[in-house]
Amino acid sequence: MKIVIAGAGEVGSHLARLLSNEEQDIYVIDKDKRRLAILDAQNLYVVNGKPTSFQAMKQVGMKDCDLFIAVTPYETENVVACSIAKSLGARKTVARIDNYEFYNPDNRQYFASFGVDDLIYPENLAAEEMLMALKHTWVRNWYELFNGELIVVGVKLRGNSDLVNKSLIESSSAQFMHICAIKRKHDILIPRGNAIVLEDDIVYIATKREYLDQVIEKCGKRKKVINKVLIMGGSRIAKRLVRMSEGRYKFMIIEIDPVRSEEIAETLDCNVVCGDGRNNDLLQEENIESYDAFVALTDSSETNILACLSAKEHGVKKTIAEVENLQFISEAETLNIGTIINKKLLASSTIFQTLLDSDESNAKCLALNDAEVTEMVVKEGSKISAAPVKDLKLPQEMTLAGLVRDGVGYLVQGNTHLQPGDHVVVFSLSGWIHKVEKWFN
Repeated sequence: MKIVIAGAGEVGSHLARLLSNEEQDIYVIDKDKRRLAILDAQNLYVVNGKPTSFQAMKQVGMKDCDLFIAVTPYETENVVACSIAKSLGARKTVARIDNYEFYNPDNRQYFASFGVDDLIYPENLAAEEMLMALKHTWVRNWYELFNGELIVVGVKLRGNSDLVNKSLIESSSAQFMHICAIKRKHDILIPRGNAIVLEDDIVYIATKREYLDQVIEKCGKRKKVINKVLIMGGSRIAKRLVRMSEGRYKFMIIEIDPVRSEEIAETLDCNVVCGDGRNNDLLQEENIESYDAFVALTDSSETNILACLSAKEHGVKKTIAEVENLQFISEAETLNIGTIINKKLLASSTIFQTLLDSDESNAKCLALNDAEVTEMVVKEGSKISAAPVKDLKLPQEMTLAGLVRDGVGYLVQGNTHLQPGDHVVVFSLSGWIHKVEKWFN
């Protein structure tokens, strides 16, 4: 597949590296030669030029382009670039935007008429993830797959968990949960039955909704009810979070910029304080200890991480940090700061979905930092359906978490024999999606 990315900023560069691991032909267009030089060293095709340049578009051969992705910082430039790419023969186009009015389903047809097939609004994706984190406080990650028939959670284990210092076989939990992956410090492991779970591991567990109470007990966690939420930073994500919550939570936003503070107070139904959220005296003055959750949404990843640590020291139950520096994510996950949100990974998940052969209405790819969770459909005559799972000799880099057959979810066990038409949830290391596809096609 030939993929062209317009924009070599943080999002575009991350996507380019990620997609290049999938054995695709990746072209990147940007006017900044320095950014392109970094990518050129990674065996990507680079073109120096404006993302809206007809000459640059023709140089990459747009008539053969399967997917065109415009992710510059400017939404207007992204929309125009997609329109040009479509007119020159690109089969599918995706534009990154930062205006919810553009994202509104009622306005999608307008963009389609200009040649924009799909829109990605990272701030909206981030707000959705945060709402999920406020609802399910005991997890680091929560994914509902296939209309909730299967659920995948990421949980950081403490010493009180029944799973710690036991192998997957010893925990004897295959009937109601399947540990699919383990994040240990900076590494992602795809475990087998003899793998030992350690304290401070983040384990990714597949289960069903009716088994959640048993999973919570095994993990040594407790449910917490969130009523009051303190947000540091009045960003676009903060605004989307408040609006999307539809009154479920009582919000307080601390914003350092006076103009933005006034604008937020006039447009959102929440309390607003103009001040520096890093100031402990201000936090104590606003009774931070009375809040159930703290969400750090400033432009600085470091500030967000430190602010969450401070909130934990003040006794806040749930903390959420926006960490946009990918190199900080592994370090942040080792700290006691709760849920970490990264817009790049969320945008990558959405774009990966367009690369899968399965039905897009059901397919979902959830990009973690070093691994992917994918829904795949078993095709007639595929290798994955040739024998029971225990006899397939699957690569160490992948594992099957669960499946949906005739609308009913099941956890995958050794004796499970997959059938054509099954929708299967697969955990794999980064760069393995299209190798995984070969087992299903």
